[in-house]
Amino acid sequence: MIPVTTVIAVLITLFVSLILPVIVYIVYGVKNKGKGVWTAWLLGAAGFFVFQVILRMPILNVLSVVPGFTDFVTTHYVWYCLILALTAALFEVAGRYIVAKIIGKKLSPERSIAAGLGHGGIEAMVIVGMTYVNNIIYILMINTGAFDGMIEQIAAMGLDTAPYLGIKETFLTTAPGTFLLGGYERILTMLLHVALTMLVCYFVSRKKDILGIVICVLIHWMVDFVAPLVNGMATEYMGNMISANVSYVIVYSFLTVVAVASVLVTIWLKRKWTAAPIQQ
Repeated sequence: MIPVTTVIAVLITLFVSLILPVIVYIVYGVKNKGKGVWTAWLLGAAGFFVFQVILRMPILNVLSVVPGFTDFVTTHYVWYCLILALTAALFEVAGRYIVAKIIGKKLSPERSIAAGLGHGGIEAMVIVGMTYVNNIIYILMINTGAFDGMIEQIAAMGLDTAPYLGIKETFLTTAPGTFLLGGYERILTMLLHVALTMLVCYFVSRKKDILGIVICVLIHWMVDFVAPLVNGMATEYMGNMISANVSYVIVYSFLTVVAVASVLVTIWLKRKWTAAPIQQ
């Protein structure tokens, strides 16, 4: 049986990643009625979905089966993290920039924040939310015995049951706090997405497109590089330099600092933008 505490932790992260973005969308839209935030949120979501889910992820999936790719990751892990982070930054900033250009002369602090919420919200829903829907299904199957029945059927067919046994073992042994970290990380990431989208939109509104793009790419690249690099230090890729618990502390402390800085940047840009609105 999966412990109740684990079930609760999974449900909390499921709520944060799948339901909370929708609630934020509705509340922010109602609060800023008439300011074009409903459409801006959808545009921000589309920017992420097109450039990440439709374009980047399939490319990475194809590369992952290219001969020698696994060897490259294991022997050049730092370079792998750098390249992966750079592609994420470039693709996502491209989405942000196109959204900013589509909104065009109607750019405003409220629309920019909404676009950022859409970008971060759809990422949470697609990447984490759907994963945790599967997690809940697995938990229900394990606790009702249906999962063991499925494994027996797979074994009877002569197929490998190791992946499924691994899934069950993960849920039985993983601490509830680890599942909660998934939801916490989504909240931190959404705050970063709002700030990065705000940056691009602000500079586009001031006709300083290149500067906004460069700043956003560098910040996004840095954040997306540090987290997997530190996590890698707790794996054989980098010689198990630190323990998994230490890597969690470092990564989530770093992301918390980034999230706080993101909130401050968003507030600062909104005040600056409001004090000197765009001249139509």
